[in-house]
Amino acid sequence: MSTPLNTQVDGNHYKDRVIQPVEYCQKNQLNFCESSVIKYVTRHREKNGRKDIEKAIHFLQLLIQLEYEP
Repeated sequence: MSTPLNTQVDGNHYKDRVIQPVEYCQKNQLNFCESSVIKYVTRHREKNGRKDIEKAIHFLQLLIQLEYEP
């Protein structure tokens, strides 16, 4: 039976993981910025390489600004 966790639109860079980023993020109650970092770091080798690392860094910068700067 097909479920959302074993179905992926466009690729297999998430569904073939031991635990998918979405599962990890949900179980650990991560916010959007934190979840995005996990997503981009998890997939960078299979999908967009350096561009995904740059996206992860951008979300870390956003997280610093939103949570740690006055």
